[in-house]
Amino acid sequence: MAATVPLTTQVEPTAAELVERARAMIPTLKERAKRCVAEGKVPDETIAEMRAAGFFRILQPRRWGGYEMHPNTFFDVQKLLAEGCMSTGWVYGVVGCHPYELALFDDRAQREVWGEDDGALASSSYQPVGKVEHADGGFYLTGRWGFSSGSEHCQWVLLGALVPPGEPGGPPDMRTFLLPRGDYRIERNWDVFGLQGTGSQDIVVERAFVPEYRTHRSVDGFNCRNPGQKENDGILYTLPWAQIFVRSVSSAALGGARAGIEAALAIAADRVSTNTGKASRTDPILHAAIARAHAQVGEMELALRATFDDLMGYAERGEAIPLEKRSAYRYQSSTVVRRCAELIGDILPLLGGRAIYMSSPIVQPWLDLNAARAHVANDPNNWTADMIGGLMGQPPAMMFL
Repeated sequence: MAATVPLTTQVEPTAAELVERARAMIPTLKERAKRCVAEGKVPDETIAEMRAAGFFRILQPRRWGGYEMHPNTFFDVQKLLAEGCMSTGWVYGVVGCHPYELALFDDRAQREVWGEDDGALASSSYQPVGKVEHADGGFYLTGRWGFSSGSEHCQWVLLGALVPPGEPGGPPDMRTFLLPRGDYRIERNWDVFGLQGTGSQDIVVERAFVPEYRTHRSVDGFNCRNPGQKENDGILYTLPWAQIFVRSVSSAALGGARAGIEAALAIAADRVSTNTGKASRTDPILHAAIARAHAQVGEMELALRATFDDLMGYAERGEAIPLEKRSAYRYQSSTVVRRCAELIGDILPLLGGRAIYMSSPIVQPWLDLNAARAHVANDPNNWTADMIGGLMGQPPAMMFL
């Protein structure tokens, strides 16, 4: 097996350089957005450009050619990519955060993924729908998982499933199973009204053997005591894995909302109603809706940045993060997409009939934001109990915090 040395020899960019590379891609992503939607996946050249820019290495361990950077750099890049094309930003967020979870796996699994290609990528579906059978040295996994964003660009997949208890009456063990491309097939069935370009296809597995070391226990991620931390001992990997993942499926909405606001301003600049003669550029009701969206998106971005500054502060001090904070940040993340969708939804009807054509620049962001609301992680109702319980000093009902 290859030694644990990075295959990539490029000079590590600064956080500011990565952010500017993402900003520079916005015009190109806007040009490709319709093609991304039509083809049902992010264009291959876009993935290649993101690879070349180093975006997928931001949360990857340095020992595997990654940059091991502050999560805020990752999310700054994601928001900018989503501003150009929300499907692209979504795929980047999901696929780009997986190097973090891979860093938590047993070192043998990391070697299999990155030993010969430290640029290998993984998609995921954490739905606990697989059938698991105990086997010598591991498990047999069977099932069909939906919503694996960016799967056609990846060489590996991370799949959720419940391991049956070893003894009668025992609790099941929620795990993530890591499989190479040869052990599953992708079925293209992504036919949706928004986020069409994410290519979130089905993954089908027919009784594939998965060794024990290629599984990651949810309880280990929750307790921040993971096998991979022995080799990847940087403070970044002491954070709760769920805090990284949930933000990866909500933060693209901030870029999508920015795109919606920019589209509204562009339409309003020269729109005059043929029925009333009212000019949008002087419409105080429209102005109020745009101003509210701009202000609240900015507030959510500040909250996101503060969240990870706080989490990293605990990591740097070697302190455990209070469950009250973890449940509050988890809940906060779940509200972002709905808030963004509502803000752009308030603006669109004020732009008149011209704004409802599919050619209107505000329609795709509006569709994408509403599609993103369907993700289980973006429904606040799923996380209210844990937040209130945290405020009352009660243990969480779920471990995805």
